[in-house]
Amino acid sequence: MWEEFFEFIGGLQSPVSLVEGIVAVGFSLLASIICYLMYQFFYGSRHIGAGVHRMFIIGGPAITALFLGIQVSIPLSLGLLGALSFVRFRTPVKDPAEIGFLLLLIASSIGAATNNFLITVLLFVVVFIALGIQWLTRNRITLFGRGHLMISVDQPSFPPLEKKLTIFLKERLRGLSLETMSTLDNRVGLHYQYRRQSGFDWAAFTNELNQLADPAKVEVFVG
Repeated sequence: MWEEFFEFIGGLQSPVSLVEGIVAVGFSLLASIICYLMYQFFYGSRHIGAGVHRMFIIGGPAITALFLGIQVSIPLSLGLLGALSFVRFRTPVKDPAEIGFLLLLIASSIGAATNNFLITVLLFVVVFIALGIQWLTRNRITLFGRGHLMISVDQPSFPPLEKKLTIFLKERLRGLSLETMSTLDNRVGLHYQYRRQSGFDWAAFTNELNQLADPAKVEVFVG
């Protein structure tokens, strides 16, 4: 029974042999699973993406099969471009990291379809090392990290408080720069950027700021 089945499969006309197809799609599936696990390990705890990683395991083998089907036919590839031009994806990409993982998935799928297995493995090793370094140094190296600080003050109290507030912030926050200032509902909103510092005491900072602005009402938002 099985011999007849494999003879039937082998008799089907295809530019790609059965063994080549199984190896390519299987390698792509393995790469997709690794890509999915890497996304979950490095970014899954942040919950800021649009959930595109849920299509990795299906998308990888599908992209590989797609390229296996069109790599020997230019008319098919042109027709594919025309068909995909009608597709519109409405899910927004909320995190740039998702674009990187999508490119990794597509690159590994194309590598599997073109038998570039060594290059694909090398790509995963390089990406894993780069993400590992980023994960180890996250929240530890703050030389180039930028934070956001928003302060809301009563509009009548802002003019006499502006100079003292600027001096206070520059003394406690490194690399301070005022990005935007807005007025809404009789309140002045100030948006600052600063160079992040590890171990900064925000509770003490807020208490000192409230004492400085007293009796004005100040609201602080840190991002």
